[in-house]
Amino acid sequence: MQSFDASHLTYMQANDQMQKHPSNGWVLKSYVYSMTLTNKGIKTEYSGIQNFFVAIDLSSNNFEGEILKILGNLKALHILNLSNNVLTGFISSSLATLTNLESLDFSQNMLVGEIPPQLVELTFLAFLNVSHNNLTGPIPQGKQFLTFQNNSFYGNVELCGGPFSKRCANSKDPPTPPSNFEANQGSNFPFKFGWKVVAMGYGFGFIVGVFVEEIKITRKSGWFIKSFASGHTTGRVKWRRRQK
Repeated sequence: MQSFDASHLTYMQANDQMQKHPSNGWVLKSYVYSMTLTNKGIKTEYSGIQNFFVAIDLSSNNFEGEILKILGNLKALHILNLSNNVLTGFISSSLATLTNLESLDFSQNMLVGEIPPQLVELTFLAFLNVSHNNLTGPIPQGKQFLTFQNNSFYGNVELCGGPFSKRCANSKDPPTPPSNFEANQGSNFPFKFGWKVVAMGYGFGFIVGVFVEEIKITRKSGWFIKSFASGHTTGRVKWRRRQK
């Protein structure tokens, strides 16, 4: 678990000798190991174990005490599952040296303290579950931690920061970035916005004014024709001559 050579792919197996017949001597038999373990939250059966596939699954026992710092020496470790135990103490920052780690499950224990920010450097980490502990403080941000959902941290009421909506006290998180519309306006956004509103108001008022004035002119023309024109179908106006 501390070192491996992936260039020579083999499977974990056991060799056994048995005597088939006194005249034939000993016969060598090989048996490939198989196993069933929980990998990335899914129980999986492996009919063969490749030599570079290194895992520790001690879940669902009654192990007590702290997580040993010596686990940080197991450089070849791909899976570490210590869930459903009675483990206490802190999550050691020495786990950040497990650069090949793909799955880490510490859920359903009694761990305390903060999640070490050094774990952000585990760039191969595809599955993380530290739910249902007594962890506190901010959730590390960046890299693989940006891909983990709420259920990875659920059940730790004192955790804060993304992906939770609960902000941490004295948070140094940057403010929410402005929308694209606001960003396009620049620093003079209030003035430019007011100028556009005024321009829109004048434009709308001008259109309405023209429309209303057109109605008034039409009505006045009708009244003028009815008042001074005679009722000829040709629509021509007949004027009366004044008697002297």
